[in-house]
Amino acid sequence: MADEQTVDTQNLDADQASQASGDDLAARVQVLEEQLAAAQDQALRVAADLQNVRRRAEQDVEKAHKFALEKFASDLLPIIDSLERGLELSSPDDESIRPMREGIELTLKMFQDTLKRYQLEAIDPHGEPFNAVLHQAMAMQESADLEPNSVLKVFQKGYQLNGRLLRPAMVVVSKAPAPVSPSIDEQA
Repeated sequence: MADEQTVDTQNLDADQASQASGDDLAARVQVLEEQLAAAQDQALRVAADLQNVRRRAEQDVEKAHKFALEKFASDLLPIIDSLERGLELSSPDDESIRPMREGIELTLKMFQDTLKRYQLEAIDPHGEPFNAVLHQAMAMQESADLEPNSVLKVFQKGYQLNGRLLRPAMVVVSKAPAPVSPSIDEQA
């Protein structure tokens, strides 16, 4: 009987050990599953971060290509202004300077065509509504011909490079004429 008790105790111990080992195994499996889920989540986050970095790098390269000429184009604008001013100040009727005027006109046209190929566009807003983003108001002047807050005169053209403002247009903005007060003769 002692042997039977020993066998029963051993079976009990084996069952308990087996159950304890099963519980231990289940706990370890759960821990491993949690670690796996955390690792998968981390892998997804790393992949998303990598994709964001790649996209930002592509955008930076695209902007660098688009706006690489920004400083160079800014340095060329005074030359265009001078050519345009030279044409404005010279008389098209003066025969003695006609060949020089034609040369300036051709040079200016070639210059403008070249800049247009590189997406540098002039902003010449004469008669358009004033836009504080694209225009810089230098003065206001009364005008009966134009709506108030319209561009009356352009002192200097503005320019955009690939849609980005390079230089605002310097303009005179119209305002409504002041109401005329009745004179003393009209009151009587």
